[in-house]
Amino acid sequence: MLEWNKINTVLLDMDGTLLDLNFDNHFWLEFIPERYALQNQLTLDEAVKHLVPLFKSMEGKLEWYCLDYWSEILKLDIAGLKAEISGLISVLPHVTEFLNALQHSNKEVLLVTNAHRDSLSIKMEKTCLQPFFNDIICSHDFGFAKEHQEFWEIFQNQYGWDKESTLMIDDSLAVLRSAKTFGIKNLISITRPDSKKAARSITEFPAIHDFREIMPGA
Repeated sequence: MLEWNKINTVLLDMDGTLLDLNFDNHFWLEFIPERYALQNQLTLDEAVKHLVPLFKSMEGKLEWYCLDYWSEILKLDIAGLKAEISGLISVLPHVTEFLNALQHSNKEVLLVTNAHRDSLSIKMEKTCLQPFFNDIICSHDFGFAKEHQEFWEIFQNQYGWDKESTLMIDDSLAVLRSAKTFGIKNLISITRPDSKKAARSITEFPAIHDFREIMPGA
């Protein structure tokens, strides 16, 4: 699938790519509605009916990923609540093996995430993955989510990677479409970002079930 000898830079997403998206799905779709219902004296169904359209309206926008934004809107300590259940954060299968292999392959490896810095800190502390990356890029620092061309323009201007020799791996099809529009040549998706859900059928991009399929030096 990959010609590793032609790849110099590897851009890796975090949630749903390296980390199990089940944590985030549980947090936003179950845990937050429960806490919101409790705080506002609503039934769980009433809370869900209020929150789901609210979340949907922000998808793809930087605010969707911003813990400060949701703390203000929902009047909940979102970062604190994430920390409260951080024991559920987990790395997807064979991710550490893949990152180890990348470390020995002479590639520049960058974590590129839409996650808010507070969420990023919690997840790096729990998973201890930070040493595997040459740098960590957070879209909030640029003012645009990865779904937007402005993000890629700022990111490339600052880091100077070459589109032809760069590999981007991300579970979000919207992000991959944005990266494709920008001109990144090598794009791969993840069929099972949430370990508790069935694998997705993806035809728009090459997709892997786990990282053993593209292990450098295998």
